[in-house]
Amino acid sequence: MSPLVHPSPNFNERALPVSMLVLHYTGMETGRGAIDRLADPAAKVSSHYVVEEDGRIIAMVDEARRAWHAGLSYWRGITDVNSASIGIEIVNGGHEFGLPAFPDAQIDAVIRLSRQIIARHGIKPVNVTGHSDIAPGRKIDPGEKFPWERLAREGVGLWPDGAEAAKPDEARAATLLAAIGYDPAPPFNILLTEFQRRFRPLHIDGRLDAQTMGLIAAVAAKVPPA
Repeated sequence: MSPLVHPSPNFNERALPVSMLVLHYTGMETGRGAIDRLADPAAKVSSHYVVEEDGRIIAMVDEARRAWHAGLSYWRGITDVNSASIGIEIVNGGHEFGLPAFPDAQIDAVIRLSRQIIARHGIKPVNVTGHSDIAPGRKIDPGEKFPWERLAREGVGLWPDGAEAAKPDEARAATLLAAIGYDPAPPFNILLTEFQRRFRPLHIDGRLDAQTMGLIAAVAAKVPPA
């Protein structure tokens, strides 16, 4: 099914080639409200696509253009993430509205769309991120209920299969988080919190225990050298 089209005027020209895919939740009470805001010139925000709860996909900014979805962000040395990425907003009220579960039809559509984008632009698994990965301490979406493991099993992003507990080592953990792509500037506990939100969503405490250390090492082992 072809996406519906609802153009947003909020875009400009890219300064970098596309190498990333960033997933968000809308964090608003309704999908209609989110789409209206993403198309409002005064809001100065946008995304390339929106995925509704029923799986409908709305195209808002052409992939060749720089949408305004990432804000102040960092990933693997890239600070102009908007220029380097495609942004997908997933309709979900987010934490402010109780963080509803993501319906299967919606996730099916996200996976289908993401795989198409990844194929078009040759995006590496490590460069499929959540907003919380690229802006730790500032953003927490798409949140701990987002099924990252399922996406990875279907070809969208990374997942640390077979991770084993390891002795906590803060210096090594910080080095590995930076090698994965995280900005080394935020406080260490903030980085751990957002790493856990993605890779250990059932226990988010911002502490470096043996399980978290093992997960960090397992994710880092899947990342090719920069």
